[in-house]
Amino acid sequence: MKAIWLETGKDITAEELNAQGVSYRRLPTEEAAYKPPLEKIMGENGYVTMDQVKMWPEMQNFDALCQKFVGEHLHTDDEVRFVLAGSGVFEIRSLDDRWMKVTVEPQDFISVPANRYHRFYLTDEKKIQCVRLFKDQSGWTPLYRKEREEAASTK
Repeated sequence: MKAIWLETGKDITAEELNAQGVSYRRLPTEEAAYKPPLEKIMGENGYVTMDQVKMWPEMQNFDALCQKFVGEHLHTDDEVRFVLAGSGVFEIRSLDDRWMKVTVEPQDFISVPANRYHRFYLTDEKKIQCVRLFKDQSGWTPLYRKEREEAASTK
C-alpha cells in the first residue's frame, strides 16, 4: 500500500488511514491463509457475503465498468476489498474533506466506510483481482456527489 495526501504528496501511514476511519491491514494471498481472518472480519462487522471479482482489459464491458467508479461517489455500505492480484487506486475523502490517494496491491485489505466519498480506478496495469465483503449487496449502487448536490440545490 502506498498512501499520500493528494494536495501535499506527504505519505500517509496505515495508522493514519485507520484514524481516518479507513480500515487497512495486510493479509497473505493464499486462500487457506486469508480466509480465516476475512471470516473473522465478517463476523465482527456484520458482513454476510464474500465473493471474488476480476477486472482486466479483455473482459466484456471493461471500459464502461471502469468509468462507473471514476466519478466521486459513495455507497450506503462499506466498500471492502482484499487484493489478490493486480492493483488499483482509491482516492478517499478524509474526515476534514481532503483527498487521500491509496494505491492497493496484493495482500492489501481496505475498507472504505459507508457514506464516505471516494473514487476508484485501475493503475496502468489495468488488472485487479479482489475478494469483496458485503453487508448487503444492494448498498453497491454508487451515489455520485455531483448528482446528489444538483438534486439538493433544486429542492
